[in-house]
Amino acid sequence: MATDIVAQLADSLAKTAVEDGELSYKGQGRKLDDAQSVEEMVKEIQDVQGLQALRLEGNTVGVEAAQAIAKALENKGELKRCYWSDMFTGRLRSEIPAALNSLGDALMLAGARLTVLDLSDNAFGPDGVRGIEKLLKSNSCFSLQELRLNNCGMGVGGGKILAAALTHCHKKSSAVDTPLSLKVFVAGRNRLENDGATALAQAFQLIGSLEEVHMPQNGINHPGVTALASAMQHNPGLRVLNLNDNTFTERGAIAMAQALKHLRSIQVINFGDCLVRPAGAKAIAESVSEGLPILKELNLSYGEITEEAALAVAQAVKDKDQLEKLDLNGNCLGEDGCKAVKDAMESVNQGGLLGSLSDDEGELDDDDDDEEEDDDDDDDEEDEEDVDEEVEEEEDEEEDEEEEESTSNKMSTPTLAPRPPEVTSFLSFPSPDKLLKLGAKRALLVQEQVDVTDATKTAEAFLKIASVYKEENNDVKNAVLDTIDTLLNKAFTNPSFQGYGFVSSLLVLLGLIKSEDKIKPVLVVPGHLHALEHVVRQDYFPKENVAVLEAFMSRSNKALESCGNARNSLLFTLQRVRSQS
Repeated sequence: MATDIVAQLADSLAKTAVEDGELSYKGQGRKLDDAQSVEEMVKEIQDVQGLQALRLEGNTVGVEAAQAIAKALENKGELKRCYWSDMFTGRLRSEIPAALNSLGDALMLAGARLTVLDLSDNAFGPDGVRGIEKLLKSNSCFSLQELRLNNCGMGVGGGKILAAALTHCHKKSSAVDTPLSLKVFVAGRNRLENDGATALAQAFQLIGSLEEVHMPQNGINHPGVTALASAMQHNPGLRVLNLNDNTFTERGAIAMAQALKHLRSIQVINFGDCLVRPAGAKAIAESVSEGLPILKELNLSYGEITEEAALAVAQAVKDKDQLEKLDLNGNCLGEDGCKAVKDAMESVNQGGLLGSLSDDEGELDDDDDDEEEDDDDDDDEEDEEDVDEEVEEEEDEEEDEEEEESTSNKMSTPTLAPRPPEVTSFLSFPSPDKLLKLGAKRALLVQEQVDVTDATKTAEAFLKIASVYKEENNDVKNAVLDTIDTLLNKAFTNPSFQGYGFVSSLLVLLGLIKSEDKIKPVLVVPGHLHALEHVVRQDYFPKENVAVLEAFMSRSNKALESCGNARNSLLFTLQRVRSQS
C-alpha cells in the first residue's frame, strides 16, 4: 500500500505542471536532442489554450528539439513569459545560436508580446547574444519588462551587441508610441568590463524606465562605473542597484554617489566588494544623508573603508526609518573602529541592523593609504592605454577574443601556491591587457600556478595564454610566447610529464578528437594556432609529436574553419619541422 502511494506521488510530481496559463518543465533534467524526444512536449504545448508562460529551465535542448518546440509556438500569440535559463547544459556553443534563433523566430511569427525573457546560466557567449538579437529588436520585445541574462559569458562583444539591440528596440517602439519600458535588467558574471558596461549604460540612459539593475562580477572599473552612474540618473524609478564585486575605486564611487542624489526611489544599494575606499564611502554617506528616504539595504562591505568613513555612513543612515540592513563587514576599521560603529548604531536603536563585522581587516597604516593613491593613478594610466588599444582593434577580433575567454573560463584552473589576485584574474578571464599588467615576471608568476606534472592542466593553461595572442601587437605577442615558453619548457623537462598526453589533451580541447570524458572543447581562435606554431619550433618540444599534430591539423574540421591563414601557416611549419627531423 505504502509503495503504491509513493509511486502515485512520484508519478504526480513527474507530470508537467499547467497552471494559470503556465506550462512548466522546470528542473526535469530532460535530454532533448531531436524532434522525437520532444513529441510529447510539443503536443502538450499545442494543446494548452491561452499559453502565457513556458518554463524550460533545467533541461538540455538541442537544435532539432528547439526547432520542433519552436514549430509548436508559432501560433501561441498570447505567450508573454519565457523562462529559458540553464537549458543548454552539455551543448556545443555552436548549437546554441541556432536553437535560440528558431525559438525567437517562432515568437515573432506568433506575434507574441513578451514581458519576461530569462536566459540566465546559458554560457553562450557573444554568439548567443546574436542568437537573440533579432528577437530583441522585434515587435515581440516592445513590451519587455524583465531581461535576465545572468552568467551567460557575454563578454565585451556580447555586451555591445545587446546594447545595440536594446537601443534599436527602444527607438523602433517609440516610433509607434509604445516605447520599450524595461524594468528589470540582470547580467551578473558576464565579463562585460568597461566597454560592455559603457555600451549598456548608453542604452539604459535612453530607456529610462529601469527599476532593478543587477550587474555584479563583471570586471568593471571606474570608467564603466562612471558611465553607469550617469545612466542611472536618467532612471528615477530605480529601486535596486547591485554592482557587487566590481572595482569602483574612489573615482567610481564618487560618481555613483552623485547619481544616488537623483534616485529617491532606491531601496537596495549593493556596492559590496567594490573597493569604494574612504573618500568614496564618505561621498556615498553624504548622498544617503541628503536623500534616499526609503532606503532598506546598504552594502559597503569589503571596500577598504576606514573607521572615520564607516562612522560617516552610520551617521548617514540614522534617520532612515525603513532601513533593514547595513553591511560594513570586511573593511579596515580596526578593533576600536568596529566598537565605535556598533556604538553609533546602537545609540540610535539601529544596532540590530548592522551586519557582522567579523571579517574586519584591521586598521590601514599610512603606507597602505599611499599605495591606494598610487593604485588609482595607475588605474588612470592603464585605462587611457586600454582606450588607445581598443580603438585600434577591429570589432570582430574583439568579439572572437571574448568568445574564447568565455570558453576558456570553463576549463579548470589549477590551485597550487597562494595565487596573487592579478594572476587569478588572468587565468580566470584571460585578456591581453591583464597579461601585460603582470609585468616582467609574468612568465614565472603564471608558471608557478600550473601543475606541470598534469598534462591536461598544462594544455588548458597553454590555451588560455595563447587565446590572447595578437599577431599585430608585438608587446602582447612577445608576452604570450615568453610565458608559454617558460611554462612548457618546465613541463617537458619534467621527467614525470607525459608529452604525448599533453598533445592528446590539446587535440581534445581544440575539438579535433572526441573525449570519453565528454570534455567541452574551446572555441579555436587564430592565437591558439600561432602560439602552437611557435612551440613546435622550440627545442623543448618532442619532435615525435609533430607528425601527430600535422595529421589532425590537415583534416577537414569545422573547429578550424575560422582560422584559415593561421592553420595554413601552422601546417607549413609542421611539415618543415618534420622534414628536418
